[in-house]
Amino acid sequence: MKKSLFNPAPAALFFSAVVFLFSCASSHKDSAGQWRTLFDGKTLSGWHSFKKTTPPDKGWVVENGTLHHLPGGGGGDLISDGEFLNFQLEWDWKVPKGANSGLKYLVSETREGGPLGHEYQLIDDENHADAKRGEKWQTAAFYDVIPAHGRKVNPVGQWNHSGVVIKGNHVEHWLNGVNVLEYELGSKEVMDAVAKSKFKGVKEFGTHFAAHFLLQDHHDEIWFKNIRVKEFKGQ
Repeated sequence: MKKSLFNPAPAALFFSAVVFLFSCASSHKDSAGQWRTLFDGKTLSGWHSFKKTTPPDKGWVVENGTLHHLPGGGGGDLISDGEFLNFQLEWDWKVPKGANSGLKYLVSETREGGPLGHEYQLIDDENHADAKRGEKWQTAAFYDVIPAHGRKVNPVGQWNHSGVVIKGNHVEHWLNGVNVLEYELGSKEVMDAVAKSKFKGVKEFGTHFAAHFLLQDHHDEIWFKNIRVKEFKGQ
C-alpha cells in the first residue's frame, strides 16, 4: 500500500522535501494551487443548502472548531459554494456508535434527482445495518458502486483523516494515510458498476465535470473539521 500525502504531522518535514522535489520535476500543467480552507471553524461561511444561497438554520452547529451535525438533523445537506474540477480534498471526521453519513463530490445543483453525487461513505462499519450489507457500503467506499480495500478505520468516537483526489478522469480515495480506492471516471468498469447501482440512469453520473462538495444530512450525528482543498491547474 502506498503512503499518502494525507499523512499527518510526524512526516511533515519529509513530505515537504518530497513535495519540493516533485514540484521541481513536474511540468507547469501538473502544478497545484495553494490550500484553501472550506470550513473556518467558526461559521458556515462558504456553504449553503441545496439550490439555495444560505445555509440551513437548523441541524448543523459550529462548536469548538468543529462542524457538528446534530442527531435527527432536519436542516438538510450542506453544499459548498464553490465548484471544483481537479483537486485534492481532505478532511477529518468522526461518528458515534451506529451513525451513517457521507461526503459527496461531483454534485450538481442542476440535474434532476436531488443532491446526488459520488459519495465517500462515512459510517460505523461495526454497528450500522447499511455497512453490514457489504464493502460497497462501508467506510471510504464509492457508495453503492465500488468498495475500498486495505482500510484502517479508527474506532467510533475517534477522528479519522480522509481525502479525495481527482486529476482528469483519475479518482483516489484516501483514509488515514492509505490509498484505499482508485478508479477512472467514464471507464467501462465504472459505468458498468454505476449501471448496477441505485444511480443507474442519473445524468452524468460517473463522469468528470466541475461540481460541488456536499456534507450529508443523513439524520445521524457526525463531526467534521480541517476541511480544505487544493486545486490542480491546467489539467
